[in-house]
Amino acid sequence: MTDIVALALAEDLGTRGDVTSAATVPAGACATARFVAREGGVVAGLDAVAAVCAAVDPAVVVTPETRDGDRIGAGAVLATVAGPARSLLTAERTALNLLTHLCGVATATAAYVAAVAGTDCVVRDTRKTLPGLRAWQKAAVVAGGGVNHRRGLFDGVLVKDNHVAAAGGVAAATAAALAGAGGLEVQVEVDDLDQLDAALAAGARSVLLDNFSVPATREAVSRCREVSEPVFVEASGGLTLDTVGAVAATGVDAVAVGALTASVTALDVGLDFAPERR
Repeated sequence: MTDIVALALAEDLGTRGDVTSAATVPAGACATARFVAREGGVVAGLDAVAAVCAAVDPAVVVTPETRDGDRIGAGAVLATVAGPARSLLTAERTALNLLTHLCGVATATAAYVAAVAGTDCVVRDTRKTLPGLRAWQKAAVVAGGGVNHRRGLFDGVLVKDNHVAAAGGVAAATAAALAGAGGLEVQVEVDDLDQLDAALAAGARSVLLDNFSVPATREAVSRCREVSEPVFVEASGGLTLDTVGAVAATGVDAVAVGALTASVTALDVGLDFAPERR
């Protein structure tokens, strides 16, 4: 993730650096500052804070006061940083951009996990991640109690609607995927019950129900449970906190929620700065 940190800092510093801090803060000044939550949530991204501070100035010392996955309330101190005041100010915005976003991912995930409580359904993420931030976003999902799906195109076979169209149908796409998977897990996305039947008949043992209604999802689960071999059933498509509980109650094994990483609201966290007295 060092490349992402370097890119983020380059966006902020340009060719002239932090001109405001250079103009207003004495070169030898030191300070201590605290990352403080303004609202309750779930912690994630402390390693991102450490990475940013290390890239700005190795003299900055980062002391975590919480751990990823901790549930915190407003006023909680997530981490303390100490070192040259100019360096703390230079690192502040980039560190907060990453920290608030990743805490937001973890907090949203925890809300979805709570919404499916009482079922055997797990909440999984998707590949709808921000460019370059996938590893940190997926770690934040885990911090919130969720489960990671595949990390990219390279570590799992997921046959989607465009693959089906290109292959000439669900049955053909499923058969080709199973034959060419090379030991990787194969999951087949289906748009309706007819496609589900075709995928199961072709040997699919992991299916993704895309935009099924609750009654259709319940029927799909029933059909999958009738297959002699275990079938992993996942639901996706526009799931919200208001709807995910009903979908989970149909008996699906997982729900895929792209909103966890694609459109999450950042958690409100600020940096309270206290210059050291001389």
